[in-house]
Amino acid sequence: MSRNASASTRIRVAAGAVVLITVACTASAAAFGGSPGADSSGGRREAAALTGSAKLSRTLGDDITFTFDAHLAAKHRMDPGKATGTFRFSHYLDGEGAWARGRIDCLVTGGKVAVATGVMTSSDLPGAKGKRVGFTVHDVGRHDRLGYSWASVGNPVETKNLPKCVSSAPFERVKSGTGDFRVLPWQPDFVG
Repeated sequence: MSRNASASTRIRVAAGAVVLITVACTASAAAFGGSPGADSSGGRREAAALTGSAKLSRTLGDDITFTFDAHLAAKHRMDPGKATGTFRFSHYLDGEGAWARGRIDCLVTGGKVAVATGVMTSSDLPGAKGKRVGFTVHDVGRHDRLGYSWASVGNPVETKNLPKCVSSAPFERVKSGTGDFRVLPWQPDFVG
């Protein structure tokens, strides 16, 4: 075998090894979701999300639970008003209280903070159906915080003409061991 033929063979073997390693690494990253901006099906990840359920910590023993399943699809990345999903909350003390559930109509997240609004579609609270309410969640692991649009008025029915994606600061604490909220940060095109 000539010196040129031997060098040519080594180059082909090395190039083949590089191709095999590249294919193996790409397959491995895809299998473990390692491709940034991709979901498990290989498409782009959703643009933002707020999910989870937890109870609030209250010294008087109030039983207050919030549940969210809010999502902004990748194709609507630049329009938070196209968010979809559901919310539910309830507040009881000494057997008295109310619950409501509804559909999400806006979701904006930044880092581990989410602001969402939605319209109540059913509730045992008189006058609640059809009213928009807002929520703010700060996802800090086991010590999440939550705020809601009626914090200053005391009742979700009293929130008048609330615009989309408006709520209060997340001033309430989640009761330890009762659940967890998860926030997927929004990455609009104009943020570098």
